[in-house]
Amino acid sequence: MTRVVFVLVPEVHLLDLAGPAQVFGTGASLGHPYELRYVAAREQVTSAQGLPLTAETSWPGLTADDLVVVPGWRAAPLRKPLRPEDLERLRAHHAAGGTVASVCAGADALGQAGLLDGRRCTTHHDLQDELAARYPRATVIRDVLFTVDDRVVTSAGIASGIDLALHLFAVRHGPAAAARVAREMVVYARRNGHEPQASAMLRHRSHVDDTVHRVQDLIDSRFTEALPLAYLAAHVRVSERTLTRAFTRATGLTPLRYQQTLRLERAQHLISHGTMVESAAREVGFEDARMLRRLRGRSGA
Repeated sequence: MTRVVFVLVPEVHLLDLAGPAQVFGTGASLGHPYELRYVAAREQVTSAQGLPLTAETSWPGLTADDLVVVPGWRAAPLRKPLRPEDLERLRAHHAAGGTVASVCAGADALGQAGLLDGRRCTTHHDLQDELAARYPRATVIRDVLFTVDDRVVTSAGIASGIDLALHLFAVRHGPAAAARVAREMVVYARRNGHEPQASAMLRHRSHVDDTVHRVQDLIDSRFTEALPLAYLAAHVRVSERTLTRAFTRATGLTPLRYQQTLRLERAQHLISHGTMVESAAREVGFEDARMLRRLRGRSGA
């Protein structure tokens, strides 16, 4: 069981909290072992939107696999005083190999704990100058959704906490699992930090066609297998022609080209980690390396 501990302060923004909590809560409902916990200085914390929230006043035991998240708050000024116990817990968790994350103004809590020194970080665009001035040893990155630096993860603000949480979920469980969570949340336009969408499983999910999503779910989980168009069409109970048109309209690719893209991406990863081209080709489902070499040539790899 992986714990996700949210550290709450007065005037916490609801979406800063609810977005990441929804990601991991949805992951739990899909069979991934997550337990969500909430800690604060008082048992009741009033959000910036006026909704009272209930929290624990003592921390649960943590392991290196657990995650601590500090959601942002109504920042005027940026700083909110955290209990010395909370700051020490943040430091100790990171020192023990755990990951700490923040949303929006929550980056200030990581700064108070000394976790931003010498690291890249970000926060809401209205707060970046103040964060940089307050923590001159940190490198504040502007115009990004989130940053990751040595298990210190910071996100820009409000809705970007969802992107941050989906990224962390994908790191732990793979892009297919993250794409399924995103689909359950009706968040198809996954955004990826400061980099282009790195995963084809996520890059081609920026649509709301449920039929195509269901076919993608199938291909994502079995892309190393032969998946004839007739089989895919039968899976969603449409004609082959209808599926091809809908799939191409939603993703810009045919189902076969999408599957080949997933195979190529996986093969590239294997090759970059020392696998021979022939072995990589077989592992991702090609009968031999010729098709893989052809696809790599087209992509410029």
